[in-house]
Amino acid sequence: MGTPRRLLAPVSMLCLLALHSTPASAQTQQFEHITSLASASTGHIEGSVLDEAGKPLDGVVISALGSTTAFAVSDKTGQFTLRQLPPGPYLLRAHLQGFHAPRSTMVNVRPAARSASTFTLRREGTADAPRLTNAAVATTAIGAAPSDAGATRDGRGESDFAWRLRHLKRGVLREAAARAGIPQDDDWFITDSFQFLGRAVGTSAKAATALFSDLSLGGQVNLLTTGAFDNPLQLLQLERTSSVAFFSLGAPVGTHGDWAVRAAMNQSDLSSWMLAGSYLVTAQVPHRYQVGMSYSLQRYEGGNTAAMLALSDTARNVGSVFAYDEWEVSRYLSVSYGANYAHYDYLQEGPSLFSPRLSATLSPTRNLRLRFSASRDVSAPGAEEFLPPTSAAYLPPQRTFSPISKAGIRTQELRNYEVGVDRVFNGATIGVRAFEQRIDDQTVTVFGLSQDDSAAAALGHYHVGAAGDADVRGVGVTLTHALFANVRGSVDYSIASANWQSPSTPVEYAVLTRWVPSAVRTSERIHDVTTSLQTEIPMTATRVVVLYKLNTGFASGSKDQGPGFDARFDLQVNQALPFMNFRTSQWEVLVGIRNLFHESLANASVYDELLVVRPPKRIVGGLTVKF
Repeated sequence: MGTPRRLLAPVSMLCLLALHSTPASAQTQQFEHITSLASASTGHIEGSVLDEAGKPLDGVVISALGSTTAFAVSDKTGQFTLRQLPPGPYLLRAHLQGFHAPRSTMVNVRPAARSASTFTLRREGTADAPRLTNAAVATTAIGAAPSDAGATRDGRGESDFAWRLRHLKRGVLREAAARAGIPQDDDWFITDSFQFLGRAVGTSAKAATALFSDLSLGGQVNLLTTGAFDNPLQLLQLERTSSVAFFSLGAPVGTHGDWAVRAAMNQSDLSSWMLAGSYLVTAQVPHRYQVGMSYSLQRYEGGNTAAMLALSDTARNVGSVFAYDEWEVSRYLSVSYGANYAHYDYLQEGPSLFSPRLSATLSPTRNLRLRFSASRDVSAPGAEEFLPPTSAAYLPPQRTFSPISKAGIRTQELRNYEVGVDRVFNGATIGVRAFEQRIDDQTVTVFGLSQDDSAAAALGHYHVGAAGDADVRGVGVTLTHALFANVRGSVDYSIASANWQSPSTPVEYAVLTRWVPSAVRTSERIHDVTTSLQTEIPMTATRVVVLYKLNTGFASGSKDQGPGFDARFDLQVNQALPFMNFRTSQWEVLVGIRNLFHESLANASVYDELLVVRPPKRIVGGLTVKF
């Protein structure tokens, strides 16, 4: 009996160990089973990275973008492995400092399978792979599309201010462009600040890196919010605020030209969208043409009575096509000609408008230019809400409008003739011009109109009318100079004499005389000073564009005052976000504020901005992504 008692303790211990080991073993087997299932449902990508001589590269970052994102780094033998990837297609990229990124590779990952991929990187600075360095933010305007399609030379904007600005001494912009690998020539400086002023968000897609390393696509995406206010107290309670989405995409067509597509839309009580496309020849050929089209729609679903009555058909549609050609007859003479055709469905009479242009430029020397231009521009009130401006980025229709009287909406016809000469003197450019304008049915734009003791119209709505016919003759002088290495400015002064030949229709004349008497003119002399300032701050990656316009003939919003001295402005600031920059994109924050009504001061009559009564301040802000 003693022996069994001595065996009882070891046997009991063995039983306890057996009972304790059973769940642990089961858990281990279960974990191995789950691991095998996960391994069976995922795949791997493995491969190698070599240089142009076939030697392995160490430290190359490999990224895979698909249903998930994964990264790997090559070892000393150039090998890399991306493990446990869900099945599906993946875009593989390789990057190493001092080497040009190769073309992206598409790899299809299958469950429980290994996919192979090999990259070959070329060193920067070799004959077949010249060195390129990312440009600073200050150079984002390089390569911007010409603002005047009918007046381009050598693929650049050739408007009056553009020619003067190009002859200034270059500072940080030239250095940054050289670092970016952009070809330099003695004529290039910057595009017309007056025509591109207000549209600092519209940087050309050429200045940004391509979206895909193996495609020459580039573009821009803006996510913006815009509103209007009359006084600073309304900043926190904007009466009308809407979100805007903008998208642009462009690419070269071989070495012949560039195509571009732009689109924008917003959704609020005023729903609208715009679409525009263009093709521009950039090759060194005698005829450089540009063609394009645009289409926009505006639908109002709010509670503004005036807007609802004006949009009785629930929507307004505007479409336009244009074609311009720059013919370089010789090295001294060039001729530009073309036309724009637009159709406005809200015009009761003559909905189709045709606007031709013709100009000639004679350059006897490198620093001297003689120019002549003649144009006929027929525009409809409200065209600012539908036709895209000359820059790359724009906002869709943001405001509604209605006729100020029972006379309805009438078109404005402008015949403009101009002769000028520009000369470069020691880095500064001086231009002198003489112009004559004949205006039929000059448009009047009135904000905040209150008739018959009714409530004033909202800031998002305005009234339009016609003030009559006028003949204008004047002269102007422009000085353009680079104030500092990264600051450029222009000052333009003009004096004009205007004679009003006949007033508008009796019904409209009576309404304007009662509610906006400062818009009814006889004969007067107008003095105008318009200044432009552009600056880039490389240290903070900030770009600022300012325009300020002073004039003695602005219409007054008071019934007891006549035309007088006033000012309008436009300010925009672009701040880059370096901590959000990626290899294929550049992020910026945009803030802009303006009370200028018209998007551009080019191809406009002297009264277009002067007869805008009580324009509210418009603020826009948001995020800009360029790729």
